[in-house]
Amino acid sequence: MILVSGAAGEAGLTGTLYEPGESRPSFRGAPEEGSPYVWVCDAFYEVESGGQPQTVGDRELRVAFESPAPRGFPDQAAALRAGKEHIRTQFARLGVPRSEVDITVRRRVDA
Repeated sequence: MILVSGAAGEAGLTGTLYEPGESRPSFRGAPEEGSPYVWVCDAFYEVESGGQPQTVGDRELRVAFESPAPRGFPDQAAALRAGKEHIRTQFARLGVPRSEVDITVRRRVDA
């Protein structure tokens, strides 16, 4: 399992890349077993009211989350590219330039 995280200001978002042989999501809309790599991550957007308060740079805003959007990929490189792009896109929806999103990739190690 690989975690792809993005941060801008005090806001952060982490998606999960499931690798071949790992237990993967089984909820409605999850990719079929034919996809060796499966990316799952929330999506968010700014709202006028409700949502969660977040600080992004020097802005205070409210963020609402959409349901995770799982996607299947044929190889790890394609999945990681898409995961990083997904993270950057979510912050762009909040007005953060893609170049200002710090992305980290790490393998999850269970204790």
